Amino acid sequence: MSADLQKLLTWMSPAFPVGAFAWSAGLETAIAQGAVSDRVTTQDWISGVLHHGSLKTDAILLAHAHKAHADKAKLAELADLCLALTAAQERHAETTITGKAFALASAAWPTAAPVPLPEPSPYPITVGALAGAHGIDRRDTLIAFLTTSIHSQVSVAVRLVPIGQNDGLATMAALEPAIAQAADLCLHAALDDIGSVAYGADIAQMQHETLTTRIFRS
Repeated sequence: MSADLQKLLTWMSPAFPVGAFAWSAGLETAIAQGAVSDRVTTQDWISGVLHHGSLKTDAILLAHAHKAHADKAKLAELADLCLALTAAQERHAETTITGKAFALASAAWPTAAPVPLPEPSPYPITVGALAGAHGIDRRDTLIAFLTTSIHSQVSVAVRLVPIGQNDGLATMAALEPAIAQAADLCLHAALDDIGSVAYGADIAQMQHETLTTRIFRS
């Protein structure tokens, strides 16, 4: 439905007031330390987080929140799990602040019945539950969520490495098949399938607060 597509395009737009632009999810640290220094290392870093790190975890949780959008107890359980799997303090702040902002901003599109979001409600739980309440296709929601998350990471690299606009766009294009693959995987994944081996990204998020100069909040 065109109305569903319009919602997703608006909700996942950089102009939607959730403040996602202020966070780098540890990428700023990786750039400062030299682990990410060009287009190749940018793509490798982002791909690793997508397939093996927090982005995969978030997408699985989003899919489950989408299915449980009317179940208060289940949403609370998913939110607790999401926060328990959040290794860094700055990452905890990022997901709770953006989750609250998304809930407030998306209120301009009222649902037929109130969505029993927990407090706090992490970003992927909020997006999944509200998309489910609006009847938006779960796979489409995953594609939109993963795409905008990766575009945000590429934007950080464009500005800080800097890799430049052309390499940034090439990175976005190259990762499109991986996004679709990840969405299909997370669409059918059980909570027991959650697992992360992207320890470098987790450590980078923990180390971010020690950087002498910081542009981003994480």
